[in-house]
Amino acid sequence: MNNSYNWYSTLIRPSWSPPPWLFGPVWTVLYIMIAISFGKVFMMLSQKQIPFVVALPFILNLIFNFSFTYFQFVLKNNLLAAIDILLILGTLIWAMIVLYSVAQKLISTGGENIFWTVYLIIPYLLWVSFATVLQLTITFLNK
Repeated sequence: MNNSYNWYSTLIRPSWSPPPWLFGPVWTVLYIMIAISFGKVFMMLSQKQIPFVVALPFILNLIFNFSFTYFQFVLKNNLLAAIDILLILGTLIWAMIVLYSVAQKLISTGGENIFWTVYLIIPYLLWVSFATVLQLTITFLNK
């Protein structure tokens, strides 16, 4: 991983790019929040409280999220990482819309209030939005 850090440190980054040491703590907190929120969705799926189609964007988001590190730091491919982060952002927005809709239906039928699962991943949405702009900028600057 040290070789990857050395490679990343040679990339041209915008002046507003956060220091590399910040990514670890931010992602640690976000992964805890993701685990709780996504875990609730997968628990509801396993209990057949929601259909598979509701969980699909969450599954795809995790696949794309874990793929990003491989594209960026193993393959050292900014373009693939940029495409991947757009997929992360897209599936996250899709997941939040679907989950919000399910939460509304559950409340209207007297079911469990799961709006907290949507609210819990708002920081993830904010960070991924920022990271998307950052990755696209790095990709453009290093083409």
